[in-house]
Amino acid sequence: MCPDRVDRLFPAHPMVGVGAVVLDGRRVLLERRGQPPAQGTWALPGGLIELGETAEAAIRREVHEECGIEVDVGPILGLFEPIYSDPDGRIRYHFVVIDFLAHYRAGMLRVGDDAAEAAWVDPADFAEYELTSATLNMIRRALELFEGSARNSEHLGNSE
Repeated sequence: MCPDRVDRLFPAHPMVGVGAVVLDGRRVLLERRGQPPAQGTWALPGGLIELGETAEAAIRREVHEECGIEVDVGPILGLFEPIYSDPDGRIRYHFVVIDFLAHYRAGMLRVGDDAAEAAWVDPADFAEYELTSATLNMIRRALELFEGSARNSEHLGNSE
């Protein structure tokens, strides 16, 4: 367990993190979380921004630590705000996560750091991974952006 992981439990303020919809063509990188609060669930790779680190640098670091690959970071896709409470109403975890589009650049997919498993997944197979609606929404945004860029590139190529 990370030395600072205990500090995440019952925080005094929200923790700021990043997530990435990493694309390799149309395949999406998913990981099974190895640590609380979402331990055992399939999600996007990501984690907390370290003091003095930019969000873009945090994405590159987290994806490399968790999945062993290098990525090119693209635009922001949206904001995800998971808040977990105890039965008595105390806030157990509170994160503000900025999700980015990213593209596979290099490296061999492997599991490391906070991930229990990692996989490249075709969108047709998402049902097998029980993804949350928030995760599916970010992936949808990423694929729409990716496909829109591809169509624009094809159109520009045909007009020259």
